[in-house]
Amino acid sequence: MDAKTIRLYFALLVLHRLTLSTSTDTITINQTLREGDLLVSKQNKFALGFFSPGNSSYRYLGIWFYKISLQTDTVVWVANRDKAINGSAGFLSINQYGNLVLYGNRDEKLPIWSTNVSVDLANTCVAQLFDSGNFVLIQGSRKIIVWQSFDHPTNTLLPGMRLGLDKRTGLNRFLTSWKSTDDPGIGDYSLKLNPVGSPVFFLYDGSKPYWRGTPWPCRRPPDIYNYSYVNSEEEISYSYSHDDSSVLFQLMVHESGTLMWVSRRESDANWKEFWSASKYRCDSYGRCGANSVCDPKHVNVFECSCLPGYEPKFPRNWFPMRDGSGGCVRKRLKSSSVCGQGEGFVKVPQVKVPDTSTAVWVHMSMSRVDCEQECYEDCSCSAYASIKIPGKDVACLAWYGDLMDIVDLMDHSGYDVYVRVDAIELAEIERSNGFLEMKGMLAFLVVSVSSAWFVIILFVYLWLRKRKKRGK
Repeated sequence: MDAKTIRLYFALLVLHRLTLSTSTDTITINQTLREGDLLVSKQNKFALGFFSPGNSSYRYLGIWFYKISLQTDTVVWVANRDKAINGSAGFLSINQYGNLVLYGNRDEKLPIWSTNVSVDLANTCVAQLFDSGNFVLIQGSRKIIVWQSFDHPTNTLLPGMRLGLDKRTGLNRFLTSWKSTDDPGIGDYSLKLNPVGSPVFFLYDGSKPYWRGTPWPCRRPPDIYNYSYVNSEEEISYSYSHDDSSVLFQLMVHESGTLMWVSRRESDANWKEFWSASKYRCDSYGRCGANSVCDPKHVNVFECSCLPGYEPKFPRNWFPMRDGSGGCVRKRLKSSSVCGQGEGFVKVPQVKVPDTSTAVWVHMSMSRVDCEQECYEDCSCSAYASIKIPGKDVACLAWYGDLMDIVDLMDHSGYDVYVRVDAIELAEIERSNGFLEMKGMLAFLVVSVSSAWFVIILFVYLWLRKRKKRGK
């Protein structure tokens, strides 16, 4: 398209432009949204327009909660994240090809942002802002959705949005932090799905894992909302909803690297944080290295301990310096085998299971005994877990190689993981358990005998006292 055609197109837009008001939630092909105009959803939940974040003078097209005064922390979506508009001449419209296009001024030949979709009937396209916060480009009387902002999130997950992978289209929805409160550009931190093994969400610092969520299937989400975790042939995704329309909820990746759930009522002055990560020492991915457990209860002592059958790889760092990042290695690595030499499995109860990138679902319907046998017969299998799939049967998940990022869960929301140990370790643990069991029985016997003697002595004392009184 040459410069003359572009100038003619803009002239037609100006000629046919209809004035937008704050009561409008749609843009048609003959309308333009400019500085000072707003799209407002039907029930006044969300607004779309131009804004400047924080102390910045640059302009961005975004969506925010309409009934709350416009602040950085109320913006939930930004179109031109890394292409700011310098000045107040920006405008949004639907072009002759049916695409939403954003220009910084009338002299620009190319848009700074576009939906970039292929549309059959361009003149039937309408863009609408819904009360969910979703900005949608719709085609024709059948209202076919050809593009929606929910498929391209920025740093915020709203109720009804989905995070994860659409296997049919290859679309991967994930969150990325702002650069700062003054700059909504793509920042350092992102929340993405890792579909390998058992799907799990990671918080990344650049390309480095920073925090790991709970793998599918999630056992227990926060009680204040409903959630859906889909793992099918068509998609792997997470979404949530809540029933109280008077309370606003959002999950966001903050520019500081914190993943947080926040809520507020429209009358509140600020958001209230009710959950966040990475906040505690054991939240950091792989804090204690491979083949170890991080215990958040050990606040004033070293939080790292090796799994059964393992010992610190670097003892000098582990004990005096309390640095567990080197992790643990198998005991008697050269002198004792875990392959067909009388080895077995030791239960590590109620933990956040190891990183499932090295795990495989052996079978989706299998008892724990059969799961253990499957793992036992494969010498490269280092651990297994028997996990109940919601609405289905008990499945077998097995790990191969090092076990990373295990956390002892205080709220009993974890799973039992069975770790492979050699015959020597298995015998020592069984002997130790037997000693503890015998010690417990001995303690019970001592208490019982002591109680019996106390009763006898008390009875004799009372009998002698009574007899003495009779003698007098």
